[in-house]
Amino acid sequence: MDVIEHNRRAWNRQSLAGSRWCEPVDAATIARARAGDWSVILTPTAAVPRVWFGALAGRSVLCLASGGGQQAPVLAAAGASVTSFDLSDEQLAKDALVATRDGLDLRCVRGDMRDLSALADGAFDLVFHPCANGFAPDVGRVWAECFRVLRPGGALLAGFVNPWCYLFDTDDATAPLTVKYALPFADADHPDDPACAARIAGGEALMYSHTLEDQIGGQIAAGFLVAGFHEDGWSDAATPLNAYAKVAIATRALKP
Repeated sequence: MDVIEHNRRAWNRQSLAGSRWCEPVDAATIARARAGDWSVILTPTAAVPRVWFGALAGRSVLCLASGGGQQAPVLAAAGASVTSFDLSDEQLAKDALVATRDGLDLRCVRGDMRDLSALADGAFDLVFHPCANGFAPDVGRVWAECFRVLRPGGALLAGFVNPWCYLFDTDDATAPLTVKYALPFADADHPDDPACAARIAGGEALMYSHTLEDQIGGQIAAGFLVAGFHEDGWSDAATPLNAYAKVAIATRALKP
């Protein structure tokens, strides 16, 4: 199975159907961002600390796998020159829609987050990468590419799901939580498991848990220095795991 192509089609369908991650911001949100009143998320609920960004005016920002007409347009309205790089044609179309509607400095590039060869070395001051690398088989390549396209002194702001969440099958929210899967987990490794088989057959995006060593150690191995960290919850309606621990992590890492 070509997981990347499968996930591209899955996100195109989700974007067309609509969801929280696929609804473009309105013109009022862009107007507030232009006036300095803005926030964006790397994880389900917590706003990224503004100090993590520094001044955005005139800076080059790569929004990596964050299409959908949300974060990239807001950061462009806040003064950055933004490139949105995403696997999904439909998610990029929503970024382009907001950019055209509101006259933003935002260009869109479609591709696999593990291969940023369309982007030059040292082209960006900031990479903004919300929870998305769970859709990529090899997160180490993602970190290496982020390091390459950043200028010295640049920052990578990244969000990801805490790997412990993948121990459980949470498709049935009424069922007791029991440990079911070993880590690292990948949907594609369990084609005979009913829950995984249903996701594959249903055309849902397929996930990879990675490990904390992949996620945090991988950034360090790529050359980054981790300089910021916080955890985030979601809601009990979104996942039963929320009642027990934080489900997501955000990091700020610097390229020396």
